[in-house]
Amino acid sequence: MKKIMKRTVQNLKLRNIAIIAHVDHGKTTLVDQMFKQSGVFRPGQEVVERIMDSMDLERERGITIAAKNCSVYWQDVKINILDTPGHADFGGEVERALMMVDGAILLVDASEGPLPQTRFVLKKALEAGLKIIVVVNKIDRKDARPQEVLEEIYDLFFDLDATEDQIDFPVLYAIGREGIAQKTMEEEKKKGQDLTPLFQAILDEIPPPTYDPDEPFQMLVADLDYSDYLGRLAVGKVFHGTAWRNEDLVCLDKEGKSIPLKISNLQVYDGINLKEVESAQPGDIIILAGIDDVEIGDTICTREAPKALQRISVDEPTISMLFTSSTSPLSGKEGKYVQSGKIRERLYKEALRNVAIRVEDAEEADSFIVKGRGEFQMAILIETMRREGFELTAGRPQVIYKRRSGKTLEPIEHLFIDCGENFIGVVSEKLPRRKGRLVNLVNHGTGRVRMEFTIPSRSLIGYRNEFLTDTKGTGIMNSYLKGYEEYRGDFPLRMTGSLVSDRQGESVSYALFNLEPRGILFLVPGEPVYEGMIIGEHNRENDINVNPCKMKKLTNMRASNKDDSIQLSPVIPLTLERAIEFIKDDEMVEATPRSIRLRKTILSAEKRHRLRAENPNG
Repeated sequence: MKKIMKRTVQNLKLRNIAIIAHVDHGKTTLVDQMFKQSGVFRPGQEVVERIMDSMDLERERGITIAAKNCSVYWQDVKINILDTPGHADFGGEVERALMMVDGAILLVDASEGPLPQTRFVLKKALEAGLKIIVVVNKIDRKDARPQEVLEEIYDLFFDLDATEDQIDFPVLYAIGREGIAQKTMEEEKKKGQDLTPLFQAILDEIPPPTYDPDEPFQMLVADLDYSDYLGRLAVGKVFHGTAWRNEDLVCLDKEGKSIPLKISNLQVYDGINLKEVESAQPGDIIILAGIDDVEIGDTICTREAPKALQRISVDEPTISMLFTSSTSPLSGKEGKYVQSGKIRERLYKEALRNVAIRVEDAEEADSFIVKGRGEFQMAILIETMRREGFELTAGRPQVIYKRRSGKTLEPIEHLFIDCGENFIGVVSEKLPRRKGRLVNLVNHGTGRVRMEFTIPSRSLIGYRNEFLTDTKGTGIMNSYLKGYEEYRGDFPLRMTGSLVSDRQGESVSYALFNLEPRGILFLVPGEPVYEGMIIGEHNRENDINVNPCKMKKLTNMRASNKDDSIQLSPVIPLTLERAIEFIKDDEMVEATPRSIRLRKTILSAEKRHRLRAENPNG
């Protein structure tokens, strides 16, 4: 019997690329310049910096949280660009983006070189078999070392078992902020003029999307969005065939069940905006409206020939957090949404849009277990929810263990620390206490060293702020998930206790002044407090109940005036990340649109005392 050969065709008028890099190596700034030079903006149009970071949180923190799509045209070829996050906690966003592209631009800082998240995102791109263009960025830095960085990039490719074709990558040198790219460093004296070499490399090196002209329409849903006018939107790449507006199709879910749908609206990316079209070509990234019951990883295809594409696979979550509705006496005073039903609905909606997050109903009423990649990802979720008007409480992040052959396995991180030589002692003293093992130490000869450890994921929860204090704010700490190893043993989570309010009321200067010698306070005079609320960090290991509302007994006029001159130490505002890192297992973070408070899980001091007496080792 004669074998039928499948034929593939290239869509030469299209390129799909992702921009991958470590945090703060200049991805979003480079995309800004690509927009400007490709004519997306009209002359004289006012444009904000980092236009792709459209979320308020992204602008405030200077990071990309969600992968964004856009397009530019160069020499009549449409280039779809996906700007991905560089932080490992948002790895689910990276994995979704890589499913839609045929190549990637790897951006590396000319001074810092490849860092842990560079490794993380590159590993994902190489596993997906993508063609890579390496761009060494920020060559105008005074401490730039482009040739050494290039050698480090080659080492990284070899270390990640890249194929010969992948290692044979083109290299460009760039100053992303100025919109300049050049092929060699020798051009430095005459400096490049624009990003033409980069655009040309994309056209020459990144393969066009391929498709089988005999196959019917197939699209993989890689992202979800919502429009007030159109309802649920499915975003994804067309693998084969053509989609037409008002066409009747089906959606294949994870069980393989067919859900009928009609394309009520069809859009493609046009610059940073969306454009309605009548049909979409193979290889393009499109946005479909017309189906409410769709999930990331589903396949949309024809009714006559339903065939599922391979679903998106993401790394397993490594930590979980308990989310509950607020039960504090101040509940409902600052937020719009306090009911557990609203919180549940919002969390499950997040799990639909974010493949790296999983949500389960907990055994306790009005409680939910949220699983993800790291506490930073959880902090971003809580921060987003409180800005939307939610009030909720969240527990300490818990590591997700695995059981294999009767042994407990835990997630292990490969930790990189860059710090001054004078801080080697304090770092190498504290990390082994947290079950970290030093695997490498490199002295750059510049007064700074790079230390590498393997360390349990749980050891890093709560360590970041301590590390910044120990290194006087000059240390840099990054890590990626190395794998799972046998449980390394227990260690104390925190060497300090908590100052816990023993009553409800309002904090006063006199009481806080007298509590200052006991530790570090988290609040200022005039703030509402309640029984079980944590108002500070005790400088000893145990928790103590204190009265932050205690007024001075007035005996005469002079004494009452003297109270006005009390000078309290400045209080560092409690951020969500700091709060999550600080709490112990029996404590929670209460987040509202206006406040971040810490509290004991059990508010009543009497109940806590009774439980301690019943279970002294707990």
